[in-house]
Amino acid sequence: MPNTKYPVLMDDSWFTVSTLDPTTFAISEFGHWEKVHSYLLLGQQCSVLIDTGLGIDNIKRITDQLTNLPIKVITTHVHVDHIGSHGQFEEIYVHEAEEDLLINGIPKLSIEQIRKDISRDITKPVPVSFNPTTYTPYQGIPTGVLRDEDVIDIGARSLKIFHTPGHSPGHIAIYDINRGYLFTGDLLYSDTPVYAFYPTTSPEDLVDSWQKIAKIEGVKQIFGAHNEIGLEPELLNVVKEAVFELRKKNLIHFGTGIHQFNGFSVRF
Repeated sequence: MPNTKYPVLMDDSWFTVSTLDPTTFAISEFGHWEKVHSYLLLGQQCSVLIDTGLGIDNIKRITDQLTNLPIKVITTHVHVDHIGSHGQFEEIYVHEAEEDLLINGIPKLSIEQIRKDISRDITKPVPVSFNPTTYTPYQGIPTGVLRDEDVIDIGARSLKIFHTPGHSPGHIAIYDINRGYLFTGDLLYSDTPVYAFYPTTSPEDLVDSWQKIAKIEGVKQIFGAHNEIGLEPELLNVVKEAVFELRKKNLIHFGTGIHQFNGFSVRF
């Protein structure tokens, strides 16, 4: 059984579904070394799926079991481990700065490297449909683009978009205003270093984005896209201290290595 402090609703051949509350679910891929989480948020009019995972298995077969509502996919950023099942959904949204990356792919990232990363250190049986030698990241035209401070109303539930570049130029965090949930994608998570050395990353932008989310008021729980599900809001105070320390020591640039803080780390 995966390590999660939330009740496990479903633990099938590939995906694990944890219940964050009666209308919010984490859909996790614990069998892969990246331990990726996507999140399904149910509203009254429609639902939002934050990211669609690795694409090793089809996440839609899980969301079909959780809701009959139409689903809008909101993409935290266009890296392959977050857009794997985008092709199974009709409505896909990305930040305007990621639109070209979704359509044309990420420059300087080879398909050979993608296939190597997607297929290594897998601990659960993969579906017969998954072939790492032919795995190809999703590319397509989004339904629409998102901008900083957009608010998406899905019926008795409002989601505010925060543009948080650094890990990727159009990375976003999504704040569930009604519940105080902050979905941080690859901007902030625990256990393994936040990556700021990937093609399209910017250490300076990343640190600015940490400072931005640390100012959000009313956060009750933080949900990153990897590793532990649910981080306490006090972590944002640690983020503020980390920003100050990194700036003071002039460490915010490529090649300075891994920097550890109380609850998270970063690799520049």
